Amino acid sequence: MNKNKIQIIIDGKKIECEKGKTILEVAIENGIEIPALCYHSDLKVNASCRMCLVEIKGIKGMQTSCSTKAEHKMDVVTNSLEIRKARKTNLELIFAQHREECNDCICKFNCNLLKLAKSYKVDIAKFFDRKTNYSVHKFGPALVFDSSKCIDCRNCVEVCKKQGVGFLEIKEKDGFFQVVPSKDKNKDCVYCGQCAVHCPVGAFEAVGEFEDIERCFEEKDKLLIFQFAPAIRTSIGEEFGLPYGSIVTEQLVAGIKKLGAHKVFDVSVGADFTTVEEANELMEKIENKATPCFSSCCPSWVKFIEFYYPEFIPHLATTRSPQVIMGGLIKTFWAEKENIDPKKIIVVSIMPCTAKKYEIQKKELEVDGLKPVDYVLTTRELAYLFKKWKIDLKNIKPEKQDNPLGIPSGAGVIYGATGGVMESALRTACAKTQKSGRLKIEFKDVRGSDGVKTALIKINNKEIKVAVVNGLGNAKKVLEELKKNPKLYDAVEVMACPGGCVGGGGQPVPVDAKIRQKRAQALYQIDSKKEIRLAHENPVVKEVYKDFFVSKKIIHKICHTKYSRKKREVEIPKD
Repeated sequence: MNKNKIQIIIDGKKIECEKGKTILEVAIENGIEIPALCYHSDLKVNASCRMCLVEIKGIKGMQTSCSTKAEHKMDVVTNSLEIRKARKTNLELIFAQHREECNDCICKFNCNLLKLAKSYKVDIAKFFDRKTNYSVHKFGPALVFDSSKCIDCRNCVEVCKKQGVGFLEIKEKDGFFQVVPSKDKNKDCVYCGQCAVHCPVGAFEAVGEFEDIERCFEEKDKLLIFQFAPAIRTSIGEEFGLPYGSIVTEQLVAGIKKLGAHKVFDVSVGADFTTVEEANELMEKIENKATPCFSSCCPSWVKFIEFYYPEFIPHLATTRSPQVIMGGLIKTFWAEKENIDPKKIIVVSIMPCTAKKYEIQKKELEVDGLKPVDYVLTTRELAYLFKKWKIDLKNIKPEKQDNPLGIPSGAGVIYGATGGVMESALRTACAKTQKSGRLKIEFKDVRGSDGVKTALIKINNKEIKVAVVNGLGNAKKVLEELKKNPKLYDAVEVMACPGGCVGGGGQPVPVDAKIRQKRAQALYQIDSKKEIRLAHENPVVKEVYKDFFVSKKIIHKICHTKYSRKKREVEIPKD
């Protein structure tokens, strides 16, 4: 046996595993079911829910499998009568601190807590609710935290700290420990939504817009246009039982049309425009020796800079995000082309991101007095609507995206994965400056889920230093390095969420590193099969730059923005 391997027994089955793994990790890897609510592979173990109890022969009492390391020749039992009794009692106590509001909960169609209650035949109302004094906190236009649903697993606090934000804290109240937003005016939420995707019980949700959206369908004098982000096509299928990373682009379009949308466009086309403008900015900053140039399409990252590191604001690319550029094009270029009054158009974005709800409220993004995007629904919220109206993506007849804003380049699609923005910009920058030789299309050095990836890239005979940063916690480290050495990098891409948009705060749960990887791999698979893989070669991009972007003023109006130092936006809670 390999010296880094050990052998343990779980429920009579001999299993070889790596040293250092916990019993729960070994069980998960080998398809052995042990219930666990508070455990998440992204975070350190708290062992608070005590649902993962097991018995170990030779050790008195039950142990939490999430916190107990597997040891050589350890003999583990996961499902005895005593274990089931203990788990049932623990689950009843969990329900005593979790107020059930199942009808309007985002977990309604996929609730692990209710599944466990059914499995263990739990009376969810056996004990009185212990949390009689609770509060609901709204974090801007993006997130809502209902403390009455919280089961004190502390995943949200842990992930917020890991993100380098530390906005969520633990406070003792009425004899219980409760999660609360910080009172420190020097801390603020950046709306990344990682609290939501790491919450096992739906205590955190995106600000819901179901009723508003459904009212839009009733407005007969309005034209309802949906657009969906690159990352949605490889994640929403999970909500309908499809394997992780399943590509459901055309099923998604068909589902949205069935809801009542008049047109369905692809935000990946907007990403092609973002790429062209951001590549131009990068080359200009290099030429003027004003590097580094930071990516700017992630609103959580932009808010992080504006609030925590305002001294770096001049380094943010002024290029707008793909959804905002697309919304602007729909209400200008497309409206003019179709002879439609822009005021009659309602644009709804389907985003993997809760921070996009915050982004669309920014006054500085308005085009001719109109918001480019009127509503944002997360992936989970759209799946909720599909299920409510009995639209099953697994069994729907596919439909293609609408033209002319429906067919992206491969470069636009990979925006959904960490490194995708950088790779897209590098493709265009190289193509526009390279005089001869074979053009490099793929930049695999910037792909993958490492916290920080660095590479030296040659553009127009100049070597530029690039960094791709995965998660705000890692971004904080890079920014501190740049304070000491401002010339460390020429270009920096940052995505607030682990894995990029594939791991966004509005994506389906559960999510972990392996799931994010499968979603990302599917995006690169789409890119590899595209006939056009360079953003600036997309026919609609060429058409718009030729016939509509006839002046720098128009380009700036649709494609660029400005930033400013931010004060705390989330209200400080009272005692």
